[in-house]
Amino acid sequence: VQLQASGGGSVQAGGSLRLSCAASGGTFSSAGMGWFRQVPGKEREFVAAITWSGGGLYYADSVKGRFTISRDNAKNTVYLQMNSLKPEDTAVYYCAADNKRWRGLQIVAKEYAYWGQGTQVTVSS
Repeated sequence: VQLQASGGGSVQAGGSLRLSCAASGGTFSSAGMGWFRQVPGKEREFVAAITWSGGGLYYADSVKGRFTISRDNAKNTVYLQMNSLKPEDTAVYYCAADNKRWRGLQIVAKEYAYWGQGTQVTVSS
């Protein structure tokens, strides 16, 4: 499975961005997906996850109410809509795919087998 993340950029605090992650080469429609982020010197941090059907969602407390994860299985794409961005949201954002089909939500990075290349999000105050 190959994952290609896009949509990052630089915005001012309070602004919005939508990240996309296009998947190819696997069974996307049966795979749970997640978004993580990482800043230099820190571990990769869970942001949001979505089940294979889209019926299950989970968010880190730090983004709950501001970020929305969604997926379009017809387009093999998962999205992360980020609103009310804060400077502390600045990070490289990674999408990830589970390799165990039909599994429930996963919030630990080691449970994901496939990773995208990352896209930089910078929020200025």
